[in-house]
Amino acid sequence: MKRLHTHSQHFLRSPATAQGLLRRSSIKKRSTVYDLGAGSGVISSVLAKHARKVIAVEVEPDTLEILKRNMAPYTNVAILRKDILTLEFQKEPYAIFANIPFSISSPLVARLAELTNKPEVACLIVQKQFGYKLQSNTPGQFTNQLGMLVGTQYTVTVLKNLRKTDYWPHPAVDTVCIELKKRRTPLIEPSRFAAYKKFTEDCFSDPKKLAVMPLHIIGIKPGASPSRLTLDQWLLLFHSQKRY
Repeated sequence: MKRLHTHSQHFLRSPATAQGLLRRSSIKKRSTVYDLGAGSGVISSVLAKHARKVIAVEVEPDTLEILKRNMAPYTNVAILRKDILTLEFQKEPYAIFANIPFSISSPLVARLAELTNKPEVACLIVQKQFGYKLQSNTPGQFTNQLGMLVGTQYTVTVLKNLRKTDYWPHPAVDTVCIELKKRRTPLIEPSRFAAYKKFTEDCFSDPKKLAVMPLHIIGIKPGASPSRLTLDQWLLLFHSQKRY
């Protein structure tokens, strides 16, 4: 399949690769699973043998026709032509397993953090640097503001580092498969999530706003980089301040 430059799309070459990732995941058998940016259906064909129902989502017309032909043998695969950033997910429990376009990794993951009907599990193939920065509670590791949001709603695990040869065409960047697993109880109450989001956005964008926070309670001195704080430190700081 040709690369879609407008969607920064790199497709997995082998169903065996997808099968190996699925085995590592927490996606249960007989689940409903969304394959976002399904392409020709490499992942969907693997999911069809594992899941109760697969919803393969693709927006590019030519690719969609290939997907329809390849999924014809599978009676439990439904195909949707939708933009995955505006897709309305079902209200019943579901999972996601997807090789998403790298260019929309950030907005898609941000959207998952704010959905009211969140997936039970989301396995996503993303750029390596992006994936590791979402691991929000690893001391000494650089993080980002998105990781601090996602971490309140999901635990984030790197399932596997992938090879460039696992794709066609080969990407120029290193990639990983990450798993977002929904927390039974979110670390921030829904009524306070918007305030916490504004708090972290402000502190990441303007170090001066972080510097006036009660940093002594987390053992950090003024001038510290926001990207070096862990999720536990952000949560303690948020609950100890009165500005948000």
